[in-house]
Amino acid sequence: MENKKAVQLNNFSINNEEKAPLTTNQGLKVSEDEFSLKAGLRGPTLMEDFHFREKMTHFDHERIPERVVHARGVGAHGIFQLYESLVEYTKADFLTDTSKTTPVFVRFSTVQGSKGSSDTVRDVRGFATKFYTDEGNFDLVGNNMPVFFIQDAIKFPDFVHALKPEPHTEIPQGASAHDTFWDFIGQNHESAHMVMWAMSDRAIPRSLRMMEGFGVHTFRLINADGEAHFVKFHWKPKLGVHSLVWDEAQRIAGKNPDFHRQDLYEAIEKGDFPEWELGLQIIPEKDEFNFDFDILDPTKLWPEEEVPVKIVGKMTLNRNVQNFFAETEQVAFHPGHVVPGIDFSNDPLLQGRLFSYTDTQLSRLGGPNFHQIPINQPVCPFHNNQRDGMHQMTIHQGQTSYHRNGLNANQPEPAPIELGGYESYQEKIEGRKIRGRSKSFLDFYSQAKLFYNSLTPIEQQHLKEALSFELGKCKSDMVKNNVVALLNHIDRLVAEEVADNIGAELPEENHEVKSHKKSPALSIENTVRQPTTKSVAILLNGEPDDEKLIDWIRTLAQFNINYSIVAKKVFTISPVLKVTDTFDTADSCLFDAALLISTSSQVEPPVLEFVETTFKHFKPLALALKDNKVLERSRVQLEAPGVYDLSKADIPLFIEGIAQGRFWERPL
Repeated sequence: MENKKAVQLNNFSINNEEKAPLTTNQGLKVSEDEFSLKAGLRGPTLMEDFHFREKMTHFDHERIPERVVHARGVGAHGIFQLYESLVEYTKADFLTDTSKTTPVFVRFSTVQGSKGSSDTVRDVRGFATKFYTDEGNFDLVGNNMPVFFIQDAIKFPDFVHALKPEPHTEIPQGASAHDTFWDFIGQNHESAHMVMWAMSDRAIPRSLRMMEGFGVHTFRLINADGEAHFVKFHWKPKLGVHSLVWDEAQRIAGKNPDFHRQDLYEAIEKGDFPEWELGLQIIPEKDEFNFDFDILDPTKLWPEEEVPVKIVGKMTLNRNVQNFFAETEQVAFHPGHVVPGIDFSNDPLLQGRLFSYTDTQLSRLGGPNFHQIPINQPVCPFHNNQRDGMHQMTIHQGQTSYHRNGLNANQPEPAPIELGGYESYQEKIEGRKIRGRSKSFLDFYSQAKLFYNSLTPIEQQHLKEALSFELGKCKSDMVKNNVVALLNHIDRLVAEEVADNIGAELPEENHEVKSHKKSPALSIENTVRQPTTKSVAILLNGEPDDEKLIDWIRTLAQFNINYSIVAKKVFTISPVLKVTDTFDTADSCLFDAALLISTSSQVEPPVLEFVETTFKHFKPLALALKDNKVLERSRVQLEAPGVYDLSKADIPLFIEGIAQGRFWERPL
């Protein structure tokens, strides 16, 4: 089926690979582009050099303001296909017609860092999806975590100011491990739940293709009869949810700062299209108050065991952008971009976002006409009385530009509801004007405890280590003590261990929430595991056996596992095989597993370091050794879980290990 958005964007594209004369922006053909116009070969440059002035002026203004948050991002195009009609809940066309394929554009991002920061920092990941529906654009502007740090949007500037690099030093970059962030957390206990997520393994994803997405807020679905249901949106990755380990994430930040964006780009280029299933949690309006949490509170999730996720469709990202700036940088998302059948709730954070997102585009994209930028245009016609403004691209014809009018038969005219006109849900509202929050929003600790209880022991240990690392970077004892006091409301043992690690004061009284509730859906150790699209480093220490190597590579290819052959130098192994990387350009942190082929009685130091780090990061390690003694002085334990001796075990066992991913029980 034809992708309407791809066709539309093609009309705005210029193919710079075709033969064409170089011209100015005015269409004048240029005969010389390497020298400015001068008075003599060694004389001054002349002001009349219009080509130089145009070229330099444009260059001087190429950059636009980066996003205040989520500046570091990467995007891709795709499609959404509905599995089953949701006509019972909504009249949104793309959620009721299973015959339609809806074009989408997705932008993934980090939050704290600038455009040039590293991909693998500990941070929330943005997961924003623009659906180009036949009824207009619908933007699902979410994250890879289902809750947020604050309940009311009025605190957002304060939160971001605290999170961002500190103003007197502009340090740190792409990190929350500093005093102002943790000072904010210690002073705002509503952040307790989100902090547990941010310190978990979810904050350092292995790949953008291997993380969940959440709409965060509570929305409404409205059906054709005007009946409403509360809804939360979920993206479930077909590859499962997988994470890095912290030491690995830090190494990658130095070895390949573009690790995540490169991984996404290369997967799509190879045809390994990332897929997510769309899931909905739906609550009838009559059940709004039937839970021990407020369903409008953005710091709370709806446990999947209480409100099951209904899988309704699939999104596939199948096309990379043609130009990063034109598409990924200029795309403008907004939670207020909705279609008939989808409406808002009174979530106070969502309500503020409905203002902020449009407002920020005005400065970032230069005025009110950013919807005319190709990546932002809907695929359906748009027609209204908005006029003029910076960068107006449309020639509006006719005498009138107002409503109502008689001179133009009141065109364009509002569409009746039965013909697709949007109608806001007629919610009955009563109350006094007040600044405050509902008492139902005041339970800050129960779901933080629920999240921690739901983690496996190794996930819990990683979380405590992350807290210790982050707080250990803080200079203020007050900040450290306040956060430990916060942790003391969640889990006493966590507070004790972190306090001991960072030298903070532990409150005398135990204020821990007394709850043993768990939600298995919150642990990523319960995820899907498969080897497909993972990567293996094949390490050569000496001359390999060509036939065995080819056979092993063939097996890896059968499971769609990527590989690189790494040696001390680049050389041709056989007519069909060549070393692709050296130990200078490759590193164990960039791969999911390693296979060492050693035909030498000694192991080169770079090889040893590569193997030991693979082992240290709990990754599968296969060994084809002429002499096992080459590793006897290493930290690699040959009998440890996830270590495969290919002289004894068949390579399919190694494949199973690649699918498993990590061997946490491995002794180090």
